Amino acid sequence: MIISPRIDCKHRAVVLLIGFIAGASFAVSAQAFNVLLNFDTTNGAYPYDPVVQGRDGNLYGTTYEGGVTDQGVIFRLDPQGAFTLLHSFRDKDGRNPTAWMLLGTNGSFYSTAYVGGANEDGTVYKMNAKGKVMTLYTFSGSDGSQPQAGLVQGNDGNYYGTTREGGANGYGTVFQITSTGTLTTLHSFDLSDGEYPIAGLALGTDGNFYGTTWVGGSEEGGTAFKVTPSGAFTTLTNFDVPLGDGPTGGLLLGNDGNFYGTTGGGGTYDEGTIFQLTPAGALTTLHNFDGTDGSGPTATLALGNDGNFYGAATYGGANGLGTLFGITPAGKFQTLHNFSAADGKNPVGIVQNTNGLFYGTAMFGGSQGVGTVYSLDAGLAPFVSLQPFFGKRGTKIEILGQGLTGAVAVSFNGVSAKYKVISDTLLTTVVPKGAGTGYVTVTTPGGTLISNRIFSVP
Repeated sequence: MIISPRIDCKHRAVVLLIGFIAGASFAVSAQAFNVLLNFDTTNGAYPYDPVVQGRDGNLYGTTYEGGVTDQGVIFRLDPQGAFTLLHSFRDKDGRNPTAWMLLGTNGSFYSTAYVGGANEDGTVYKMNAKGKVMTLYTFSGSDGSQPQAGLVQGNDGNYYGTTREGGANGYGTVFQITSTGTLTTLHSFDLSDGEYPIAGLALGTDGNFYGTTWVGGSEEGGTAFKVTPSGAFTTLTNFDVPLGDGPTGGLLLGNDGNFYGTTGGGGTYDEGTIFQLTPAGALTTLHNFDGTDGSGPTATLALGNDGNFYGAATYGGANGLGTLFGITPAGKFQTLHNFSAADGKNPVGIVQNTNGLFYGTAMFGGSQGVGTVYSLDAGLAPFVSLQPFFGKRGTKIEILGQGLTGAVAVSFNGVSAKYKVISDTLLTTVVPKGAGTGYVTVTTPGGTLISNRIFSVP
């Protein structure tokens, strides 16, 4: 079993996981929610983070336990629910993954295993497009321990992440790792600037990284911080109970250049909050959970292609088992789904696929009681996703989507760009001369697809 603070953030207690430790409205039908997969231990158990979309349009994810070794798995799921077991973790390569998988610009996935490896402090691993897993780095405590979140890729091509514990002071670290496995510790937390950075980092348009710690700081409610690729560290804000405390999900960069996130506790009703954070550290509360609409959100928000934000509250709602919700940038909130034991208990975040649907995981519940993967149709149209979503003119960009075969045009804010169709779900392009900040469009035989994010040109 592991001990995780992400499961009971409202009371800010470290508890055991059971068994393993700009739009204005939302139009979601009563039949919009669909369970795609019930985990049964043989195919995995207790998914701890959302799935992510690969170049092939399929979904990739991990579970904390289950599989051949009962130490966790990596799986692939097509958008209709067809399942493939890709990897069962073993002690030597790390075990019990709690983090999402990042699709790198080279087509491989990168992530972390919470424990295991040679020193039992966790690992960083890579999985190529064929499902082969390679350990890139094994933590040893002094350089970090128990990486609980996934990675983000920087403008320099390296990967950046956090460890929950370890480092020079034992309170966690921020690190950089190259694609070949060379790790550099950029910052060791010292309690005054935060403790337990259990969420991952967000890359800002300035090329710096932004993140949160679960506790610590001047108010003991956690912190938000900025760190440069070279390790220069700045505390941006200190969370407290009135504003919300215990930020457990990572920050999400919005199209307006601000960051959006959640706290697991605090706020008006002490059930958690949704907030906006400027790059300079100004904090605005957008919503206070009251239990009936959810409680204790623990995962990063998702940006919908309607300009609204979507997410999951791990507890609360009509059945006390968690909710799915949407919120506009102005703070208009709507509960979209109340979980029941049959469709999953304790959801841990959602992402939007380029087919327009949202996909997520619930840690418990389902027919076997060990978690589910589900989809939510919020009535949003297909779109294209950009990797990365900012860069200078001449930068190579990957575009993910569906129905890209036969594409006849790509444009950056109205400026035409050259492109190459790789598959029905992937094309590459280069930011053209004269391009400015704005949306990217791809014209296909089936219609025009618009990016969910504004592409920023410095």
